[in-house]
Amino acid sequence: MGDPVKKRKNYMTPTHPWQKDRIDEEKELKRKYGLKNKKEIWKAQSLLRNMRGQARKLLAATSTQAEKETNDFLNRLKRLSILKDDADLDAVLALNIQDVLDRRLQSIVIRKGMAKTANQARQMITHGHVMVNGKKVSAPSFLVRKEEEETIAFFPGSSFLNIKTAAPAAPPAPEPKEKAAEEETAEASEAKEEAEPDGN
Repeated sequence: MGDPVKKRKNYMTPTHPWQKDRIDEEKELKRKYGLKNKKEIWKAQSLLRNMRGQARKLLAATSTQAEKETNDFLNRLKRLSILKDDADLDAVLALNIQDVLDRRLQSIVIRKGMAKTANQARQMITHGHVMVNGKKVSAPSFLVRKEEEETIAFFPGSSFLNIKTAAPAAPPAPEPKEKAAEEETAEASEAKEEAEPDGN
């Protein structure tokens, strides 16, 4: 059973550490989704691998219990909005890692326009500025259910609420160089007008 105090690793690491294509793909996913490290990618891959494995077992089973488990399994993925409402077990086998990463709280905060970048969304969540269904959530990897998506909001008292409701800032004052150039242009125009002979 192992040590009950020590947590067991709940993800699988790559079998080969130096594969250029995989490293480039992980680097792009890390940048796109604002992930802290590659461990978050490996966790999502392990979750996806478990989904596919369970789908294969259910496809091979023919009992009444398997049919019930299939419905429960599909409904769970549909509630997470990983699958569409009319999807079946074959659709589970066609899922990719981005389907899982798109359901993270961090990704949805960006889509809702609450944050400008993935890194800002991560900071908001970890610092306790975001709540889901009325409860503060501080884990960027939290998988949001379909019915919970509309309940995502800033936590009461968050400083980001003040930023959202603040009046737009006044336009910045002109730089000294620009101001000096404008003054020189105005003086030159006035001198030119004075130098021109009077037409009368």
